[in-house]
Amino acid sequence: MVNTRKVAIVGCGFVGASIAFTLMQRGYYSEMVLIDAVRPKAEGEAMDLSDGLPYANAMTITAGDYKDAEDASLIIITAGAAQKPGETRLDLVAKNTRIMASIINDIKSTAFEGILLIVSNPVDVLTHEALRLSGYPENKVIGSGTVLDTARLKDDISEHLKVDATNVHTMIIGEHGDSEVPVWSVTNIAGVPLNDFCELRGHKNHKEAMQKIYEDVRDSAYKIIERKGATYYGVAMAVTRIVRCLARDEHAVLPISVPLHGQYGIDGVHLSIPTVLGKNGIETVLEMPLNGSEQVALIKSADALKAIIAEVEKT
Repeated sequence: MVNTRKVAIVGCGFVGASIAFTLMQRGYYSEMVLIDAVRPKAEGEAMDLSDGLPYANAMTITAGDYKDAEDASLIIITAGAAQKPGETRLDLVAKNTRIMASIINDIKSTAFEGILLIVSNPVDVLTHEALRLSGYPENKVIGSGTVLDTARLKDDISEHLKVDATNVHTMIIGEHGDSEVPVWSVTNIAGVPLNDFCELRGHKNHKEAMQKIYEDVRDSAYKIIERKGATYYGVAMAVTRIVRCLARDEHAVLPISVPLHGQYGIDGVHLSIPTVLGKNGIETVLEMPLNGSEQVALIKSADALKAIIAEVEKT
């Protein structure tokens, strides 16, 4: 029996704890179970978070194990080795695929029937592995994808044009990583094509400006990690946006990591693609009208991830 008011978080590091802190303030759930390989860490986080409950929404927050999470409607997996300065997300593959396999095995030992949301990096590869190893329905295994990257892109464009980010309509697709693809061809500001709006605001060098914005977005995590050792607030907000969609059955379109079966001419890999998301997980994977260079870049991104997945599945 699935309890729609219960969520579990696996991994109580910076990312997991930040997600827990954000969710306790939102009121989507009445129960939250924290799971960590180091049980005292989960207990400490549960105690600390619970201290703030008189000023938040009613909720029970406990440390537990996988059996305690089997009736949760959602398990968020953040556990894994952290990305170190100089490392790419794909450098984490070997370490984190082993950790993911162990977690999936533990979840499968219970009667869990809810949705798995993978946040650990490299998220596209690990989501692919979570689906393969779990055998759960495709609609119920999703990755946080490029929801964070898209937020970064919207924020940078809004700064460039001095316009509210909620009026910026754009998306990053493909890998959550170095081969991610900005979809400039459909980007608009309140319905006005991007280049037209740029000129309205006095900007002329569109190609150069957008390339710099893209590079800043792509490299954002590296810069943050170099300065403070880890990223967690932004991803916590991005994950909470996904969770809101699931908990409230919003049917919103978000660029989450999903399996492709011929869309965009791609098959056999998870990529971040705009997807209609509701209480049962994936509803519809959308095909955006990409231009030629965007299509080529997306296929290149898919090929890079396929090569990594092939290596993972040999081991």
